[in-house]
Amino acid sequence: MNLIKITPDKEKAKNILKMVSLLETRISKQDKRKMTALVITDYYEVIKELITAILLADGYKTLSHKDLIDYIQWKYSEFSAYEISLLDALRILRNRVSYEGFFVDFSYLNRNEALFKKLIRKLKEVVIKKL
Repeated sequence: MNLIKITPDKEKAKNILKMVSLLETRISKQDKRKMTALVITDYYEVIKELITAILLADGYKTLSHKDLIDYIQWKYSEFSAYEISLLDALRILRNRVSYEGFFVDFSYLNRNEALFKKLIRKLKEVVIKKL
């Protein structure tokens, strides 16, 4: 893991929470059947930003999305191996959407959206405890 030690920055973490709220509003307004790939990308962005807020509150930063997930796995035992695996699969899928123009079938979102929301709730709880 390539982490950079910094002074904990709770103000940035608070600002990230505000941005996450805007992303969640955007997700709720999108046509999920037509915009599945974009909704998936937004869910990933919410999760990535929440983990970034956790790192900031803990006094770290990284440029690697993979390291964000590895950090959660390493430092926060409340996240199961299955949840970590789901996060990594979502990271890979988001990369395919963003860099290859991959289209995601709505059934994937339909099967996993509740899990994404559960992860987001858990990550928010961690962030809020740190603030």
